[in-house]
Amino acid sequence: MSGPRILAVRLDSDGDVLMTGPAIAALRHGPDGTAASRVDVLAAPPGAAAARLLPGVDDVLVADVPWSGYHPPAPDAPALRALVDVVREGRYDEVVVFTSYHQSALPMALLARMAEVPRVVAACDDYPGSLLDVRHKRPGNPDGTGGEHEVIANLGLVLASGRAIPDDPRMALRHPLPDLPADLVEELGADLAAKRCVVVHPGASVPARAPLPTVAAAAVAALDAAGWRVVVTGGPGEVELAAQVRAGAPRVVDASGRTTFGQLATLLAASAVAVVGNTGPAHLAAAVGTPVASWFSAVMPVERWAPFGVPVVVLGDLSAPCRLTRAQVCPVPGHPCLDVSPQRVVDAVAALAAGRVPVPPPAAPLDPRADVRAGAEQAL
Repeated sequence: MSGPRILAVRLDSDGDVLMTGPAIAALRHGPDGTAASRVDVLAAPPGAAAARLLPGVDDVLVADVPWSGYHPPAPDAPALRALVDVVREGRYDEVVVFTSYHQSALPMALLARMAEVPRVVAACDDYPGSLLDVRHKRPGNPDGTGGEHEVIANLGLVLASGRAIPDDPRMALRHPLPDLPADLVEELGADLAAKRCVVVHPGASVPARAPLPTVAAAAVAALDAAGWRVVVTGGPGEVELAAQVRAGAPRVVDASGRTTFGQLATLLAASAVAVVGNTGPAHLAAAVGTPVASWFSAVMPVERWAPFGVPVVVLGDLSAPCRLTRAQVCPVPGHPCLDVSPQRVVDAVAALAAGRVPVPPPAAPLDPRADVRAGAEQAL
């Protein structure tokens, strides 16, 4: 008899999907120990590329829903009915809805019930009525403090569903990773082979989580002067930003718009350090084991969203007036929480590249009888 068919739902951005990867992998084994015959992921458009990089995922379904995302669409009844049909046609035995602490799983749970899915699992603080079979309550405060790292929180939901979780919760990607574009390999030459490159990713999907272009440009110039081969990266919509950040530094390589998300993973894996804000490429770097100098904005709790399982130096004032506001655009003139001096960036990169920043130990196996928060404290 074939095993259950599972749909894992993470309707968010690339970084959130990557941090859900270990939990999605753990869904391969059902609560009764029976291996799943299929594990699919339902992702939003900004997270689909990351979902396709996760090991053990059979298919990635994509939906743009009105209750999630930086620019969510207006409610569209035909589109939502179509999504219900897609889930019904998948004949899933279980839907597991992964969310961050400030998001609601109930809209997706309702759609899963409309699709006649017999078992729905999610973390939820609100009364779910008949929408959930397993209602998990994550520890933590309403402002996001006092809780688990997102990787551990996602595994906590899997644990609550009755499954075992891995001893080592670090993120991983599907291999082999794609080859870099030949012209980029040629341009970087021996520096790439010798792992002397530092990736600087100045943009972010949410503006408040990226440094000002002038701050990023000063860091790039300082790293270049310190002898690093700096590679500025960005998506197709960040080409102008990358050009601004590397202006005046002719040795700096502009890779913006030249790689897919998978190729960016390949570039990060071959680099000594990544310098990046709290955005998808930070977690992509962590997933390939590359240390991160993190321009981490105070608007989000660092204990939940710092790059996981790799050496990290946090660059930023986490006590700034914007602290824990979850603001999408910085509410404080001058974006002071990320006004980081170039020398601090150079020092952080040097320390990370030299191995002077310890690797956080993996979380111990999470005991179902214990507070999951203990695992988060060990892992961060």
